[in-house]
Amino acid sequence: MEKVKVGEVFHFFAKPSVAAIRVTDASIAVGDTLLFQGPSTNFDQKIESMEIEKIKVQEAKPGQSVGIQVRDRARPGDLVYKIVAA
Repeated sequence: MEKVKVGEVFHFFAKPSVAAIRVTDASIAVGDTLLFQGPSTNFDQKIESMEIEKIKVQEAKPGQSVGIQVRDRARPGDLVYKIVAA
């Protein structure tokens, strides 16, 4: 298992449990598995859906910000990696 940095969490919405991610290093797409890591965060999750400005998208590229529903709490500053098969 290999991981590639894709960005960082800049906001977390508790009620819908959505992490706002600034995509910086590599693109992400629906179906990818992301790993969220920080001082008190460590979980992975497959992207079921993601939105940019409340519009569902299939892919996000570096320079875009995207909202992804997550099952666990993410915190601003947490790093986000895409898990790729080695």
